[in-house]
Amino acid sequence: MSDQPIPSANPAKVVVFSLGGTIASTKEPSKSGGVSPQLNAVDIVASVGDQSAVANVEGVSFLRVPSGDLTSEDMVALAKEIERTFEAGTEGVVVTQGTDTIEETAFLLDLLVRSPRPVVVTGAMRNPTAAGPDGPANLLAALRVATSRGASGLGTLVVMNDQIHAARFVRKTNTSNPGAFESPNNGPLGWIVEDRPRFVVSVPALMPIGQPRPGGLAPVALVRLALGDDDRVIRHVATLGFRGAVVEGFGGGHVPARIVDSLEALASVMPVVLASRTGSGELLRETYGFPGSERDVLNRGLISAGWLDGLKSKILLSLILSEEPVVAAVRDRFDAFIASMAPGGDSNDQPDRTRR
Repeated sequence: MSDQPIPSANPAKVVVFSLGGTIASTKEPSKSGGVSPQLNAVDIVASVGDQSAVANVEGVSFLRVPSGDLTSEDMVALAKEIERTFEAGTEGVVVTQGTDTIEETAFLLDLLVRSPRPVVVTGAMRNPTAAGPDGPANLLAALRVATSRGASGLGTLVVMNDQIHAARFVRKTNTSNPGAFESPNNGPLGWIVEDRPRFVVSVPALMPIGQPRPGGLAPVALVRLALGDDDRVIRHVATLGFRGAVVEGFGGGHVPARIVDSLEALASVMPVVLASRTGSGELLRETYGFPGSERDVLNRGLISAGWLDGLKSKILLSLILSEEPVVAAVRDRFDAFIASMAPGGDSNDQPDRTRR
């Protein structure tokens, strides 16, 4: 795959949308204590120094919050703004935000932004007041990826610590290490070397998905099972206003036998996705046969998350439910999306799909 910048007489235009987070955090001069998001997009872009040889950069301060305060509605609004930016001729977009929710926000942008032009999400593990802040290097790397021909058509990407990850695979795996971001099921798509993006892996295009209806994404519960759990939480999900649920089971997709009847009852009134709490690997389908095994639970009407983890399953289910109220159709669409996003495998399992 090509790893060269997009050829142009002038540097490509890249819009940087800042949302806050560690990369924007510093201490208020009049206050003591920890850092908080204070810097705007212009400040963050300026931290890189002279980037004129890389891109013609415009900074937009979209939000200034910790990433845990971001909402799905914020990302839907950002996706629409990104599309408008591309329609106006921008060649690439970079989003800076806190790292705590990047694996979720980037995946939601991946599902919502339909343009093949690069969307790159980045942030920082060390704030600007720390020794060796990584934000400027991550932003500069993200700008290089956003102006690279190789990034086109790969969907939303996450660039951290000189690695390029697909939004559909990436996970935050450490609380504070600069190398916190990994893609367990696929590995990174590439890396930055001597200021050049190097792409060594591609991904199939996602199936198109409609925009959420007014009112935001459908609420979906995420339930993680642990040793000794019973069905008390499961029994109340349907009464709390949720329209769907994701259950993170043990290992390859197992749950305690004592809760299977409640899971079946819940699946009869709303879509319920079964994922693995391990965070990597693919959910099994037909290996085990004991009560509460993956075969037992899936036969009771639950939907397999495939290789998707619980957090991303929640986002996908929520988005599908926002435009599709029929439970049977939700199952078909979820299954089709899992197949379309897969890194490889039996082509017979891949549905027909329209590329981006």
